[in-house]
Amino acid sequence: MTDAALPQPTSIRDFMAFEEHVRNARARRGAEVPPEWYEGAAFYFTNAGPSVIHGDGATIERPASTKMLDVELEVALVIGTAGRDISADDAESHIAGLTIYGDWSARDVQRREMAIGLGPAKAKDFAQSLGPVLVPLSELEDVRVGRGRWDLAMDLLVNGERVGGGNLRDIHFDLAQLVEVASADVELQVNDYLGSGTVGTGCLLEHADRPWLEPGDTVELRVERLGVLRATIA
Repeated sequence: MTDAALPQPTSIRDFMAFEEHVRNARARRGAEVPPEWYEGAAFYFTNAGPSVIHGDGATIERPASTKMLDVELEVALVIGTAGRDISADDAESHIAGLTIYGDWSARDVQRREMAIGLGPAKAKDFAQSLGPVLVPLSELEDVRVGRGRWDLAMDLLVNGERVGGGNLRDIHFDLAQLVEVASADVELQVNDYLGSGTVGTGCLLEHADRPWLEPGDTVELRVERLGVLRATIA
């Protein structure tokens, strides 16, 4: 693993590219995966400001506005070469590497925002965890399983107990497709981040029997070959 410094994001686009997560999350609301989801990868922009970007071992303060704090286990790719209208077949030449991404979520705030057709915004505005290192694609060739797809186990642990997780290889829209979508009609910049979206079962929302995060809880986001990203809730 390359112990590379993680660059400050110029932007973070967070996709929703794992079908299992979409299916599980919508089932909590009695809904099915909309057919439009399969038409192409979708994303939203989230806060990339330096005051909300946290690394390994950080303390994450639970926002006063939420009683339903959650975290989503993701992988993020970092753009290393700028480009516009990048095809999926050329996308990997624009990727500097992969890292772990913890997308912190205030679910009650998110529910209210999404009900009015705008968001997520404040539900995701308060914290983003990235790290601990940036791993170049060249170091992952032995676990490649296709274009934009790698065999990397992913695990979410809370207070030392595994909650859920999966494997990056099971992503519906591969990482190369995410670059293609994000770069359509716009130039991606160096140090833009693209999040994969939550791996199936990789957040508390998908586990009705699990309590939301509370002060004192410890969280570990583990991705094979990418390391462990840790946080404590305050």
